[in-house]
Amino acid sequence: MLFFYIPIQKSMECFTGISIPYSASIGEGFYIGHFGNIIIHPNSVIGTNCNISQGVTIGVSGRGDKRGTPIIGNNNYIGANAVVAGKIIIGNNCVIAANSLVIENLSDNSTVMGVPAKVINNLGSKGYI
Repeated sequence: MLFFYIPIQKSMECFTGISIPYSASIGEGFYIGHFGNIIIHPNSVIGTNCNISQGVTIGVSGRGDKRGTPIIGNNNYIGANAVVAGKIIIGNNCVIAANSLVIENLSDNSTVMGVPAKVINNLGSKGYI
């Protein structure tokens, strides 16, 4: 089946600008808000009701034991051009602001922004999802 799937996937990536491999684990209610430039690593895990914007990268990073891909919880919002990378866990109900670089674990209800991302409040994602 991969013989047929891979050419179709590559053509859809070129057409949409979105790369979501079949091996990525993504929960129900996954929403892409805007067209293009979205890259999701094949080993990424994304929970239910997550919302991502254009330009988001969810990928591999780190060295040694810290090398890996993110596990993203439920009800999260990831803003435009944000990068979530490494063997990290993003809790539930988090907001990642546009143009942020998240390379460390986030607890539930965190709102982060910046490079590297820092917690700015704990109001959660209610209203974003």
